[in-house]
Amino acid sequence: MYLRRVTSKGYEYWQLAHNIRDPQTGRTKPIILYNFGRADRVDKDALRRLVRSVARFLPPDEQAEIQRQLGFEWPFEYLGSQKLGGTWLLDGLWRRLEIDRTLQRLLAGRGYRTPVERLIFAMVANRALEPSSKLAMEDWVAGEVHVRDLPEVEVHQLYRAMDFLLEAAADIQREVFWSIANLLNLDVDLIFFATTTTYFEIEGQDPDGLRRWGRNHHHPRLAEVLIGFAVTRGGIPVRCWVWPGNTADASVVQEVKRDLNGWKLNRVLLVMDTGFNSAENRRILQGAGGHYLVGEKLRLGPDGRPPEPLGRGGKDKKLPDGLEIKEVIVGPGSPARRRFVIVLNPEEAERDHKKRESILQELKKRLAELEQLDAQAHTKAVCWLRAHETFGRYLRQGRGGRLVIDRQKVQREARLDGKFLVSSSDDFLSAEDLAYGYKQLWQIKRIHRDLKHVVDIRPVHHRLEDRIRSHVLLCWLALLLIRVAENETGRTWQQIKKLTSAIDVGHHRTVNGEVSQVRPLGTEQKDLFRALELEPPPRYLKIQPRSPKPA
Repeated sequence: MYLRRVTSKGYEYWQLAHNIRDPQTGRTKPIILYNFGRADRVDKDALRRLVRSVARFLPPDEQAEIQRQLGFEWPFEYLGSQKLGGTWLLDGLWRRLEIDRTLQRLLAGRGYRTPVERLIFAMVANRALEPSSKLAMEDWVAGEVHVRDLPEVEVHQLYRAMDFLLEAAADIQREVFWSIANLLNLDVDLIFFATTTTYFEIEGQDPDGLRRWGRNHHHPRLAEVLIGFAVTRGGIPVRCWVWPGNTADASVVQEVKRDLNGWKLNRVLLVMDTGFNSAENRRILQGAGGHYLVGEKLRLGPDGRPPEPLGRGGKDKKLPDGLEIKEVIVGPGSPARRRFVIVLNPEEAERDHKKRESILQELKKRLAELEQLDAQAHTKAVCWLRAHETFGRYLRQGRGGRLVIDRQKVQREARLDGKFLVSSSDDFLSAEDLAYGYKQLWQIKRIHRDLKHVVDIRPVHHRLEDRIRSHVLLCWLALLLIRVAENETGRTWQQIKKLTSAIDVGHHRTVNGEVSQVRPLGTEQKDLFRALELEPPPRYLKIQPRSPKPA
């Protein structure tokens, strides 16, 4: 097939022709497929459209070569796409909580030439969406996701932004706290606190640094750091701390108390787990007019005897949700006076009973199997059973060293089914409020779980102490955005990520310029942005007209 030119009566004509071979003569002859008419009247734009239409079926390199030879541009070219939904939603929350303004205010007058606030947001979004190293973020920002006003990053810029984040850590945490407390109308009189650890895959430890051997039973010979979070009643983390892995509890509580006092809160009741319950810690928590709500151990001493309040009489009160509570005052009228609340959860008591019965049935089976062993095998099996974490608690040695089930221990355990014990220095809150307040401590347990499995804080690969602390701050900001999103939408973060992952932006080049078009949002996606009071991404993210060619 080719374009044929013929002359007739002094005029030139263009024809679309195709040669075929005559079966009788064996010679080729042209077949006219289409007449374009006189050459001086041919619609050349129509010819260009025809060439472009035919060239669509050629390989890309041949298309480009035709474009170059004929000197015309394709009307439409697809340049690629980027994920948009997750970063757009997080950026909307970031701005709604005024974290961007807080950072920009703290950055004022520092003379940075790089967009530090945007760099910090990009690292926070990365932790929340697809945790990766700072080096990998160069490709993540440039090619995989769209971050508003940040087309690309370089790793040294990220590290410099991390340095600023640490320099202004105290101011940032205070400003962010009051900003979200006012905007979200948070109840901040009840602050939960607990610690967790994260480890480093290195040999040895830093003698005078953060990375120290601690008390982690799962990774006993790996250096670690101790991380603490202060969390509101709604599960929103409002402050974080980092200490060496071997830091004592007393110094942790003292620093937490001092830092929260610096925020000049009207009234704070710190809620802590049993691990922080000591006379010294309780004294610190009551300093400067503060109060504590801490868990108490239900088993004391090597024989597992219950604490004194459990043996005291009192009137039980049944709450609407089925919980039963009893308030006990020990040492009334003396300096050693303490207020306790015993809480019984009937559903949990039933679960504890069934679990213990299952353990005892298995224990009876194992004791029967011991009778069939002798000599060294018998001795080894007895030692293993006595030392077992679960079975050993219900065993005692009878006459002749024979193992038997300790019925007194079983009875003592039965009396503790479904119960937990708390104490508080606050006399103004009701026993019901104290019970529910401590029960909400599970919120901070979720923070610890998400810290390790959602934002992937561990293992930490940073070596310098400042970078480690800054890395934890980035994880804190990511968890802050995640929890606000979950609280206001009623969805889990995994569900939110799944909905937003389908929102992407396609980049196209046309003869008139470049355009970035966003995939249309579905009903659930629109409802998600509406619940968070955020503007969804516009239909067209960018329309950039082509610059006119110089004359």
